[in-house]
Amino acid sequence: MDRKQQLLRKIADRQAVIGVVGLGYVGLPLAVAFAQEGFAVIGVDVDPGKIDSLSRGESYVEDIPSAVLGPLVEGGLIRVTTDYAGLAGADAISICVPTPLRKTKDPDISYIVNAADCLATHLPPGNGQLVVLESTTYPGTTDEIVLPYFARNGYEVGRDFFMAFSPERIDPGRTDYTVRTTPKVIGGVTPDCVDVAVALYGTVVDRPVPVSNTATAEMVKLLENTFRAVNIGLVNEVALMCDKLGLNVWEVVDAAATKPYGFMPFYPGPGLGGHCIPIDPHYLSWKLRTLNYTARFIELASEVNSHMPDYVVTKVSDALNDERKAVNGSRILVLGAAYKRDVGDVRESPALDVIHLLRERGADVVYNDPYIPTLRIDTHSMSSVDLTSEALASADCVVVVTDHAVYEWEWIVTHARLIVDTRNAVKSAGDARIVRL
Repeated sequence: MDRKQQLLRKIADRQAVIGVVGLGYVGLPLAVAFAQEGFAVIGVDVDPGKIDSLSRGESYVEDIPSAVLGPLVEGGLIRVTTDYAGLAGADAISICVPTPLRKTKDPDISYIVNAADCLATHLPPGNGQLVVLESTTYPGTTDEIVLPYFARNGYEVGRDFFMAFSPERIDPGRTDYTVRTTPKVIGGVTPDCVDVAVALYGTVVDRPVPVSNTATAEMVKLLENTFRAVNIGLVNEVALMCDKLGLNVWEVVDAAATKPYGFMPFYPGPGLGGHCIPIDPHYLSWKLRTLNYTARFIELASEVNSHMPDYVVTKVSDALNDERKAVNGSRILVLGAAYKRDVGDVRESPALDVIHLLRERGADVVYNDPYIPTLRIDTHSMSSVDLTSEALASADCVVVVTDHAVYEWEWIVTHARLIVDTRNAVKSAGDARIVRL
C-alpha cells in the first residue's frame, strides 16, 4: 500500500493525528471540528498565554464556548503545546497563522515561513504527511515558499508527502454558517494532493470544492475579499456623494436592493475592520506590482475606505460646530470599538482610528463596548465606561461606530444630546439630534 492509500485509510478510520498550527479565530474552530469528528488533534501556538488557557479548557475565541472545548481537552482529543516537536507524529497539519501587512502595505509572510521551517525541521521527512496552508496569501506562496521546505533531500510531493492550500472562510460571530456548512475550496500541488486534502476536509465539511492548483485556491480567497472591499469602497463613495446631494444613502441603498436581479446591497460605514477585508486585497495588489501591473480597483477602493475615519471625524466636527462647540475640549462618547457588531475583535477596527483622530484634535474621548473591556491606542490605555444615562447626557457628542445588538437605541436617543450615526443604527430620532453618515 503506497503512502496515499495509507493516509486515506487513516483518515477514513479516524486514526489520523491532526496538527493545527496557529490557534486563533481560524485554527481553534478547525481543531475543535476535527476533534468532534473523533480525530486526535495537536494544536501549536507560539503564545504561551493561549496554550495555558486552552490547557485548562478555556476558550478565548467567541465562536468556541469553553463548554464545548473543555470536554475535548479533558478527554485528550485536543492537546496543545508551544513546541513544534509535538507534531512529530502528526499525519496531517493545517497552518493557520496570521498574514499581516507591513507599514508599506507589503505582505508579511514571516509567520508562514517560520511555521514551514519549524514543521520541516520537526516532522520526519517524506513520511507521507499532508501539509495544508490556510493562511490568506498571494498566489504562488504555497508552491514557491512552503513547498521547498519539504521537498528537500529528494522527497517528492504527491508521493512522499502531500501539500495543498485551502483558504479559511471563518466569519467571527456568524452562526448561520459553520465550519461544516461552509463550502471549502481546496487546491493541491498534484492531483494526489487534492485527493488526500479533500478526503481530510470532507470529514468536517459538507462540501469540499477542489480546484486545479494551489495558486487558483489562493486567488479564490483574494477575489472573495477584494469583491467585498471594492463594493464597500463604491458604496462609501456613494455615501460621500449623497452627503453632497443632501440625500440619505441608507434609503438609496435599501430602495436599490428591492431590484430582484443585478444588484447586491452593500452598506457604508466608518471604515473597514477585521483581518481580511482591509488587508487581503493588498496581497493581490502587491503580487501584481511585481508583474508591472497596477490593480486599479483595489488601490482606489483602499483610498476611499481608508479615508472614512477622517470623514467620520469631519462629520463630528461639523455637528459640534452647528452646536457652537469645538472638537477641542468636547467630551465624545464612542459607542462600539469592535470592527463589527456582536464580536470582541478590534483588529483593524475603524474605531481605533476615529478615537485617535478625535484625540489628536483635542477631544476628551471615552468609549463603551460590552465586548471590549480595554483598548490600547498608540501609547494610551482606555477602559470601557459604563453606558448610563449620565454618560450619555454628559457627552457633547455620541458617535455610533459599532451597532451592537445589545444597545437600546431608543433609550440612547432619549438621553443623548447629539449623535453621529455611522451605521444607521438609530432609526427614529427622539430627543437627540441625529447626524447620519
